[in-house]
Amino acid sequence: MTQAGKSGQRTILVTGGAGYIGSHVVLQLTEAGERVVVVDDLSTGFRESVIGAELIVGNVGDRVLMAKVLREHDVDTVMHFAARTIVPESVADPLRYYGNNTCATRSLLECCRDAAVNQIVFSSTAAVYGIPEGGQAAEDTPTAPINPYGSSKLMSEWMLRDLAAAGGPRYVALRYFNVAGCDPAGRIGQSTRHATLLFKVACEAALGQRDRLSIFGTDYATVDGTGVRDYIHVADLARAHLDALAYLRGGGDSTVLNCGYGHGYSVREVLEAVGRAHGSPVPWIEQPRRAGDPPSLIAVSDRIRETLGWQPRHDDLDFIARTSLAWERKLASSAT
Repeated sequence: MTQAGKSGQRTILVTGGAGYIGSHVVLQLTEAGERVVVVDDLSTGFRESVIGAELIVGNVGDRVLMAKVLREHDVDTVMHFAARTIVPESVADPLRYYGNNTCATRSLLECCRDAAVNQIVFSSTAAVYGIPEGGQAAEDTPTAPINPYGSSKLMSEWMLRDLAAAGGPRYVALRYFNVAGCDPAGRIGQSTRHATLLFKVACEAALGQRDRLSIFGTDYATVDGTGVRDYIHVADLARAHLDALAYLRGGGDSTVLNCGYGHGYSVREVLEAVGRAHGSPVPWIEQPRRAGDPPSLIAVSDRIRETLGWQPRHDDLDFIARTSLAWERKLASSAT
């Protein structure tokens, strides 16, 4: 019998748990007393970001490894984050994204089915909506991804749906909007090299690690001409995964849920918030619009609040900016 079996507590497997979002979820799970094992190939994750859980270095697409982990650790829940997530990279190298995201998920789901895993929480994305009419997306908004990243995640959602209908694990797929911020206590954060997330880039520019930041498009029909996005603090997003776990453990039906605050901020508003946190303006230049960038993308987020009872705690632009900047300062000091 496994150690987990002896204690009566079964294990949660977190794939990609050394990455930005996955590590915040692992931290909250272990703080809640859950038994957690992480599988991550460390291609974009960091060993030191895994706090309170066992880390197994390996690839989620390795069927032999995943079957062994599920069996030996007595796993009944999988939280699946492992994926490539850079949109321009997905356009330049689509097969890498379909391989790393869709095909690896298919292999993992086969292992979950064979191991009688009970439930799955899946890391999806608002990119499945493409450019929704009116700049807002609800869960029943038509899915029309405009890049391989969004398509690779949508295909994974379809596999989850069809496997559940065939008697496989129940699931919650969380469609993330724009994730930002870092652990409020400063233990972990967004450490990905060459990251493209606006808050991280803005903080790097504020600290002089980049010459300046580019604003792509200043003539949109928005409050100040720049793109508007629904920015959600990573700690609130992580909390949604724990709420999804409780929902599934309570017998909840499989579902897809948007994960955003339901309102947005413009690029200029983000830069101003980072400037306030830093005490001086963020250097930036104007650039032409990028193809495929919607003027506005905001979550209709009523369903996640009603279904999971999710209540965000950090819906504050200045708090997101402060935690992001604090983490960048920590990274900079540790590198010297």
